[in-house]
Amino acid sequence: MTALGRSRQRDRGSATIWALTVGLVVVLFGVAMAQVGVAITARRSAQVAADLGALAGAARAIEGAASACGRASAYVVANGAELRDCHLDGLDLIVTAAVPTRFGTATAAARAGPVA
Repeated sequence: MTALGRSRQRDRGSATIWALTVGLVVVLFGVAMAQVGVAITARRSAQVAADLGALAGAARAIEGAASACGRASAYVVANGAELRDCHLDGLDLIVTAAVPTRFGTATAAARAGPVA
């Protein structure tokens, strides 16, 4: 057997290993990008919940913090988030909402009040 023939015998099956490695890298990249998508979606959901909660609660800011935050909490929970913080700053209502994910919690804050 020649040297070329022996070299080909040793390389036999290496393409399969390379194809499996490339396939595994592609799958792992896809999983990582899916997790990034989940985090982005959770952050946007938290922002929507905070925005709507702040707008709904600001309509009741004149009645006091308890009434405004109660209304904000109802809207935040209805949008699939939890109310982390709610307080009045003059007539501006500041709401912080959170959406849990497998890898952490996405939070967002919003402020609503009368136009100056």
